Formats: sequence, structure tokens, C-alpha cells
Amino acid sequence: MSSSFRSHLAALIIGAMGGGLAFLLGAPAPFLIGPAIAAAVAALAGVRVAVGRWTRDLTFIVLGVTMGQSVTPDVLSAATRWPVTLVLLAVLLVTILLVTRIMLERFWHMDRTTALLSASPGHLGYVLGLSEGMQADLAAVSIIQSFRVLSLTIAVPVAALVIAPLPSAAEMAAPAPLAPLQFVLVLAAAGLAGWGLHRVRLPAAYLMGGLGVSLLLHGSTMVTGNMPPAVTTVAFIVLGTLIGSRFSGVSFAELRRCIGAGIAVTLVSVMLAFVFALAASAASGLPLTAVLIAFAPGGVETMSAMSVLLGVDPTFVAAHHISRLLMLTFIVPALVLRRPAA
Repeated sequence: MSSSFRSHLAALIIGAMGGGLAFLLGAPAPFLIGPAIAAAVAALAGVRVAVGRWTRDLTFIVLGVTMGQSVTPDVLSAATRWPVTLVLLAVLLVTILLVTRIMLERFWHMDRTTALLSASPGHLGYVLGLSEGMQADLAAVSIIQSFRVLSLTIAVPVAALVIAPLPSAAEMAAPAPLAPLQFVLVLAAAGLAGWGLHRVRLPAAYLMGGLGVSLLLHGSTMVTGNMPPAVTTVAFIVLGTLIGSRFSGVSFAELRRCIGAGIAVTLVSVMLAFVFALAASAASGLPLTAVLIAFAPGGVETMSAMSVLLGVDPTFVAAHHISRLLMLTFIVPALVLRRPAA
């Protein structure tokens, strides 16, 4: 048994145990929060936890299909109100970047490039790639960004439950699961779409491949069944484990050095997101819970999965988080490369 397979197996076992414990304790979104915390604790304790690429990609395909299965013509017609929230989202991103960059420079004495990349509200892989090519402090950026994703995975369900309780079982009643043949064909089509998007370097390619295929099939009523609950539960456990595993290889010295900055960046980003979510909800008439999850600066896969767990329109959430990634693709380099005023 190879070391990579052992790390993969250990990660999944730890994540499953964390999800089971969180479920028994009655935690919100237990199969996402529990694995994330358990994997992070194990990683910081020195256990090698890593989710394999094939498992990760398949998980994102399943989550993408799950996100798109609630789309109906009625849901699509509501998109006419989304431009208001998308404009406010763009303003929010620039505000977070500028405010938290200044904070990191002034109070943590980071150089301008490291501060900007650490302040980015998302696009983790892209930001880390920029860090390597721009002589930034890669360890600091990695820890701050990983802390942001983990803490938001834990905090967003709690905040959403404070704003509005979970829908009842009757409100969340879902159509029957996909027939076995449909299940295989939908996953195959979603995987092929994800592979194509990955080839053209689209962010969250397999998630978007699954979402796109699901939107087409469910939106046209060609398919009406949902992913089996057992399959989506496993996908949430793997996603939570993946989030926690990002703390592998992080020393306690590095953690102590950057944890304060990570907490500050996350708190300021969340407070700004909440203020802008209030404004967007009032301007668009959309539920505050949905807008808050759509504006929360967490991972696109995580927040989109969260919308499913909390009974929020996943298409609205996914559209905003993918838009956030595309906006950051241009905003972050523009701010990093811009020369500070003399």
C-alpha cells in the first residue's frame, strides 16, 4: 500500500468519523463541518491527510449535479433580479481587498504583495499560484487563506440558522432519486463536461461541468430525479475532509505567526459581506440567507454545497461564487501590479 493511498484512506476515515460525531451532536451541516474540523485537527497533529485527485474530481461532479437538480423554469425566471446583486458583489470584492490589505500592512507588517494575496476573498489555487510567481510569502498566504475557508465552512451554517431556521422536512421534500441508468449517464455527461472545462482552465471545472449538465437536463425537464441522498452525503464528507486537509504540513510556528492575521482577515471580510448582503437583499427582494451565502468569501464548492444543505437556491449561490472567481481573476493581478502612489 503506497503512502499516498494510506494518506487518502486516513483522510476519508477521519472525515467520516468527524461527520458522524457532528451528526450525533446535532451540529448544522454536520457532514461538512464535522469532516472539516476533524481533518484540520489531524493535519495539525502531524497525520498525513490528503484527498486523491480522482476522488476530489468525482466529488465535485456529484456536487455540481446536486446543485443544478433544483432548477426549474420558475427558478430561472428569478434571475432577472441577479444583476443588482452581482454589481454589489463586485464592489464588495474591491472593498475587502483594499481594507484588509491596509490592515495586514499596518498591523502585521506584511509587504504589499503578500498582504494583497492574503486578503483575496477566494480563488485559493489561483492566489497561491500568483504567490509563487510574485515573490510573496507563500506560507503566510497559504495559512491565512486556508484558515478563511475552514472558518467560513464552520461559521456560515451557524449564521444562516440565526437568520432563518432550516426548512422543514416537508419544505425540503425532493423528487424521487434518479433511476440507475439515468444516474450513470448523468454522471458520465457531467464528468465529460468537467474534463472539457478543465482543459480550458476554467475555475472549479468539474463542479461547473456537473452544474451545467444538471441545469440543462433539469431545466429542460429531460431529467426530474435527484441524486441519491447517500451519494450526496458522501460527497459532503469528502468536501469537508478536503478543506481540513489543507492544513497538512503547516508547522505550529507558522500557524502562530499567521493565525491572528487569518482571524482578522476573515472577521473583517465576513462583516463587510454581511453589510453588503443586507443591502443586496433589500435592493433585490431576495432572502437574506441566500444572499449571505452567495456573498460569503468561502470556497465556491463549499458555499455552493452549503446552499444545498441549508435549503437555499444553489443556482443563485453558484452563479455568484463563480462570478466572484472570475472577477478576482482580473481584480487581484490589477491591484498587485499597480504601483503604489509615491
